[in-house]
Amino acid sequence: MKLDLKLYRGYVNDQELVVFGHLFKSWAPDKYRLDRKGIKHTSAIIHKFRIKPLSNYELQLCFKGKEWKTKTMEDGYFRFTVPFEEELESGWHEYEVVAKMEDNFGIIEKGELLKPYDSQLGIISDIDDTFLISHSNSFFKKLYVMLSKNVNRRKIFEDVVDHYKALSKAGQDSEQASNSFFYVSSSEWNLYDFIVEFAEMHDLPKAVIKLKKIKTGISDFVKTGRGSHDHKFQKVKDIISFYPNLEYVLLGDDSQQDVHIYERICKTYPENVKSIYIRQTGKEQREEITEVLNNIESLNVGTCYFKDSEQAIAHSKKMEII
Repeated sequence: MKLDLKLYRGYVNDQELVVFGHLFKSWAPDKYRLDRKGIKHTSAIIHKFRIKPLSNYELQLCFKGKEWKTKTMEDGYFRFTVPFEEELESGWHEYEVVAKMEDNFGIIEKGELLKPYDSQLGIISDIDDTFLISHSNSFFKKLYVMLSKNVNRRKIFEDVVDHYKALSKAGQDSEQASNSFFYVSSSEWNLYDFIVEFAEMHDLPKAVIKLKKIKTGISDFVKTGRGSHDHKFQKVKDIISFYPNLEYVLLGDDSQQDVHIYERICKTYPENVKSIYIRQTGKEQREEITEVLNNIESLNVGTCYFKDSEQAIAHSKKMEII
């Protein structure tokens, strides 16, 4: 049996380390190839949703001379949340996960985890229609764009990179140091490589990425990015409770539930949110979104409902975030 082990970017604080990934039979959702066009690209996307996860399979995490074991969940997902109190310098560090087979063969994959630099600020951003133009308001258009346009032909909003880079460097005086970024989305783990490649291509800050439960069939594929967004609230909550000494900037858009999720976050962590940015995706601003943002303002959190990133940049400067 051939195995395919997919590792995602993990993170660590002064007490605990978190690493996660998936284990598949034969092949994982493979990397986006920029030379694929038309039907080849479409079939590569569909291929990403025709995966066979391996459940209850033993894995071993190795990091800085320590080892831990766990087993995969039913959908092939695994997560190590383990005590780690060693001195560790800030920045990205390499870890290894080993999946052994019965005949003592197996596979070893290397991943990265983040120990944040000293900072006052953490940034949590949605992906679809926040920096990646996705047409989430229109199910068929979103599906069409995903199936017909490879990663190098997908578009990013103007000036968004300038805003994110400024947030990344806010308050940092060394060249190496940056504020920690987290990208949280209702897209599934199937699209992880696409998101990493898109972010790198546009020089967006390197981030820990948290996505939705993996999908394993064609019928599932049609529903990609739809359904409950409660997992997003949970993931944002996890990040803030893992790094409770930071103030956060939250970025999203008005096409889904971001503003309601962020309102719940502000109510749950009244001291942790500095500012919220919501991108307007339609022709008009939505009254319902404005009302929620007004309520968030009353919790002493800055808000900005913007069409173009230059408005968001001006707001961040006014609030002396950047």
